[in-house]
Amino acid sequence: MPMTDQAPPQACLFADDGETPNNPVLPLLVYRRAFDVAAARDPAVPFEEAFAAHGWGRSWRNGIYDFLHFHTRTHEVLGIARGRARVQFGGARGQELDVEAGDVVVLPAGTGHRCVSASADLLVVGAYPDNSGFDQKRPGQIDHASAVAAIADVALPHQDPVHGSDGPLKKMWSPPRG
Repeated sequence: MPMTDQAPPQACLFADDGETPNNPVLPLLVYRRAFDVAAARDPAVPFEEAFAAHGWGRSWRNGIYDFLHFHTRTHEVLGIARGRARVQFGGARGQELDVEAGDVVVLPAGTGHRCVSASADLLVVGAYPDNSGFDQKRPGQIDHASAVAAIADVALPHQDPVHGSDGPLKKMWSPPRG
């Protein structure tokens, strides 16, 4: 279960840099200390259970690739189950952020990311919204205009991966009213 009395997630919006499309509308969200995993026998389980319960399936356990990549057909959530890492988000001209055990990062489709450095014990749980497809691209592997168009068509997730239907993602990623 997520911890209670959470501060709002940190939000970062990254511009398209011509190589990495990023997402022009939806910010990356960083939930600090979303889970208390210090005493967990298997620290990945709280992330897996919460993500699955909130419609973020196809979970995996691993680290974060050290090469820049992004997804044009899905959003992604990364739960830091063990260890710490410095991750570059937003492409080659993006921002490096430190994440540690208990943190959760929600990446909107198109957001470039790569691991810059990590502790030897890093364990990450990743997942994707059940209402999305999957792909993985590096800058230059897809026509940029095609990537931007695909990202615009990715559906919003039905729930926040940490807090469910009442989570901050639902407000912070709400479609603009026109």
